[in-house]
Amino acid sequence: SRRVDLSSPCLDGTVPDPDAVEQPPAIVAKAISMAGPWGPVYGPVTLEIPRGGLTVLLAPPGAGRTALLMTFAGRMKPMGGSLEVMGETNVRNIFRDSVLAGVEELDAVYESVTVRDLLTEKLRWDAPWYRRVRRADDADLARVCAPVFGALPLPELRSYVDELTELQALLLRVALANTTAPPLLVVGGIDQVAEDESRMELVRRLVDVGERQTVVTASANPVPDGLGVRIQLPLAQKDGV
Repeated sequence: SRRVDLSSPCLDGTVPDPDAVEQPPAIVAKAISMAGPWGPVYGPVTLEIPRGGLTVLLAPPGAGRTALLMTFAGRMKPMGGSLEVMGETNVRNIFRDSVLAGVEELDAVYESVTVRDLLTEKLRWDAPWYRRVRRADDADLARVCAPVFGALPLPELRSYVDELTELQALLLRVALANTTAPPLLVVGGIDQVAEDESRMELVRRLVDVGERQTVVTASANPVPDGLGVRIQLPLAQKDGV
């Protein structure tokens, strides 16, 4: 897979919400880096991500961007530098306080399964081991998916994953990952939704979720103004070694 070096980013000039200025940052990374058997994966990266709202990291798709998102969610530990997420520096605590969705390496789903099957599996996974969980119904679908889908139509329980649009499929993955709604939600690149208007709707939905959590995602290209993104952080890209 392609390896990139994500260097220190700069702000794009977006003015933070004055109501949130006093809050400590959600993520503070100082010269964090990652390397693999074939050389650098990302870094050194130095940045601050504000608490609340939607932050978009601007970087090309690839192993470096994916690894950085996984690091912010506590699924990987940087090999160098220091990282603080929601006031935590221990990777286990960062893992506990965050969820990660829309990353093919982690939450890709079989196209031949139904929405009901996926939802039932997640409800059983979340439940205590001693509790019997019945098959998911429409009430479960609404409870889990409505906070993410908003006014968009929910997928039908009997629908197969390969029948869903790219937008529906990604929002479903976000909803299933976010059932516990921890402080931080990290979502894989929005550019995996190819159609422009659907991608913009995805941004709007993540902005709405950002009213209740801190949401971080990534995009190869800047997101148009007027969608409610709190801040966009460009990450300079260099060829991997």
